[in-house]
Amino acid sequence: MYEFLLSQAQKQIVEEARDLVAWVPREMILGMDRETIVFPREFLQEAGRRNLLGCRYPANWGGRGLDWVATCAVMEEIGTLGYIFACTFGVGAELVCDAIVLHGSDDLREKYVKPLLAGEVFAAECLTEPRGGSDFFGTTTSAVESGDHFLLTGQKRFIVGAEGADYFLVYARTDHDPQAHPHKALTCFVVDRGPGVEVDYLYGLMGCRGGGAGRLVFKDVVVPRENIVGRLNGAYEVFNTMMIPERLGTAAMTIGAARPALDIATGYTTRRRAFGQPVNQFQGVSFQVAEAATLLDASRSLVYTTARAVDSNQDPNTIRRLVSETKKFVTESCQEAARKAMQVMGGIGYTNVFPIERIVRDLGLASIWTGSNEVMALITAHEWYREYARRKKDGRERDYESDAPEAFAEDEKIY
Repeated sequence: MYEFLLSQAQKQIVEEARDLVAWVPREMILGMDRETIVFPREFLQEAGRRNLLGCRYPANWGGRGLDWVATCAVMEEIGTLGYIFACTFGVGAELVCDAIVLHGSDDLREKYVKPLLAGEVFAAECLTEPRGGSDFFGTTTSAVESGDHFLLTGQKRFIVGAEGADYFLVYARTDHDPQAHPHKALTCFVVDRGPGVEVDYLYGLMGCRGGGAGRLVFKDVVVPRENIVGRLNGAYEVFNTMMIPERLGTAAMTIGAARPALDIATGYTTRRRAFGQPVNQFQGVSFQVAEAATLLDASRSLVYTTARAVDSNQDPNTIRRLVSETKKFVTESCQEAARKAMQVMGGIGYTNVFPIERIVRDLGLASIWTGSNEVMALITAHEWYREYARRKKDGRERDYESDAPEAFAEDEKIY
């Protein structure tokens, strides 16, 4: 945690997050991994009671009026409990609430945001479909107008909180003209759990267990027109803003989830002895610990730089690039840090005597969900080349190409 970057208010909420982390019983962590706890209802209720959910939203909707730097700091602390705790914490309080606060009506905020941030109800976000993950605009879930409501039909897959959420943020196709532009054919809805909403399948996951991840089936679900988030056929605007909490929040909490692995490995290698001395005296061990610490620090630097960019309303294209490269770099760096922690502990790190094996399993999700890291690389490259073109067009930078002895041998510059 870079506490020297935080204001007093930000430091205060980090301390409150640490108190919540300390409150969580060991049995809850073990129960979620064993899936005797299917959804962490008690944890989210306690987080809401402590007013820690959605800290960057206005106080009149139940937030704390803070910013993205504070949010990232809180998400990092929550992540230390285990990745799934941060997943369930963030999906409702950061993803679903973000859409409703930024794009919904006051009635929706009153009905859905305030009780969620109080820990009284729970929410899940529904993007992925059986035939579409990264191809978001290929959504086939359909909503058909019928008087003062819509009839929603379709399926959503890999939904954290499918088992446990009281309502869902669902994207569906509402312009059914085959010639309609995909970006102008979808609508975002708030859908209550009720008749026609079924959890058809719960996934057996490698890690991140206990979050109620499942497949949802919607069969002619009645959705009132007033439950549209944003405007009809306007889901593109909602989706665009959702990519910040999805990916920046993921990056911050991944640091938290990897932190305990490094902490445990540091303590173990300090105490473990071989050849007459603690194993941290061997460079083959201590250098891996040093690399893991560096990876986490570099990740943290990128997260907080990106958070400041978002808080200060930098150019949207720059933010899109920063968020994408942050999500990719941080998740992969944290996965590597956890693997190094396991490696220096040797065989015991591969057992359930220490929680390293669970941390490594859990972090496997980080580079897959909220947009795969391959998609993050694609976005980063796209935005970087666009940024390059803008800079060259501005003409304000030095011509670096000319700083070579034979820079003007134009016959050799063959493109």
